[in-house]
Amino acid sequence: MPDPTQTPERVNVICLKWGDRYSADYVNRLYRGVARHLQRPHRFVCFTEDAQGLDEGIDTVPLDQITVDETLRNDIFLKVAVINSVSGLVGPALFLDLDVVILGSLDEFFDYEPDKFCIIHNWLPKHKTLFRDLPDIGNSSVFRFTPGECDHVLERFLADPDHARTAYPTEQAFLTDAMTGHRCYWPASWARSFKRHAMRVFPLNLLLKPKLDLGTKILVFHGRPDPDQAIAGFRASLRKSSRPLPELLEHWR
Repeated sequence: MPDPTQTPERVNVICLKWGDRYSADYVNRLYRGVARHLQRPHRFVCFTEDAQGLDEGIDTVPLDQITVDETLRNDIFLKVAVINSVSGLVGPALFLDLDVVILGSLDEFFDYEPDKFCIIHNWLPKHKTLFRDLPDIGNSSVFRFTPGECDHVLERFLADPDHARTAYPTEQAFLTDAMTGHRCYWPASWARSFKRHAMRVFPLNLLLKPKLDLGTKILVFHGRPDPDQAIAGFRASLRKSSRPLPELLEHWR
């Protein structure tokens, strides 16, 4: 347990913005959410090739500083480079995807298993796990690391980038495997999936709005819908549509 008489060190909260999938508005809303829910001294850092439109108070690091190899440019494997010491970060760092919504305190994410690499235990639909022995992997929407202690992950990737991309279905599968032995998963309730835990199952999703009272700290949006689509209501196939959830705007602002 942390010593309540000691002032906590400054920590880092970081995100990654590249390409045009998400606008600066997503970074700004994440930044403001962190400010509301993280009490200890912290630095908010965005790794990006385009800092235009970001709020004052957001520190930026150009992607050129971490893309130490051409194979990492314009690639989700950039997350592998972010945790390397070339990022220039000092102190514990919590990575957040841009499409997450913060609902509760973030301080516990820095106190939990401080000597470990912590990541979400990936959610898989039951029909995908039934009768199948799938690998135990994390979801990299929310993970914490200590800069300078994970350099072997990038070194392993750069030793054979083609193998990393073909042997692992996603960057989070590679990252989880590379941190075996030094890895732990967050408590299941801390980070939940909008699609897996908030949306109603078919056909209730067509009649009832998603649940927001999940008792969770971070709501993760992976794939569609994005937070703005969830707020307005999302129309896709019958099973993947969701009713409007305007209450979410109170947290995503």
